[in-house]
Amino acid sequence: MHSEAVASRSADQRDSRESRNGSTPHLDAVSRAIIEQLQEDGRRPYAAIGKAVGLSEAAVRQRVQKLLDQGVMQIVAVTDPLTVGFRRQAMVGVNVEGDVEHVADALTAMPEVEYVVMTAGSYDLLAEIVCEDDDHLLDVINKRIRALPGVRSTESFVYLKLKKQTYMWGTR
Repeated sequence: MHSEAVASRSADQRDSRESRNGSTPHLDAVSRAIIEQLQEDGRRPYAAIGKAVGLSEAAVRQRVQKLLDQGVMQIVAVTDPLTVGFRRQAMVGVNVEGDVEHVADALTAMPEVEYVVMTAGSYDLLAEIVCEDDDHLLDVINKRIRALPGVRSTESFVYLKLKKQTYMWGTR
């Protein structure tokens, strides 16, 4: 697993198709190439990126800042949860009575919840949870998620082994 990655999700977890001002930013070929360079190595020097994409170091720095400001991407360190003491991961499907937004907001506020998405299908929400162990996972699901007003039911999918996790979807 890479220690650094560029995720093409906005920094404040808004819909990834919209910039912070609500419009969809236009990504030209050079911006896409810069993103690809950073996805390969989030610490790649701007001078090296500039050489690869045909811009000066200063121009790359300016483009990267614009992409960050627009919420097109964020540059983050990505860890393997197992190596930092989190032994249990799960995806939890949640069915909601009433306003899904309220439950989604409550899930988003939980530190163990890494990912929340509203869905169409068998579940109203999917939430990825990272916990220290099975007891911690049970506590989060049973005492915190199921206790949220509006939660009708949950179904948990405990991860046994992570086979693939990438952050390369941003430019294809």
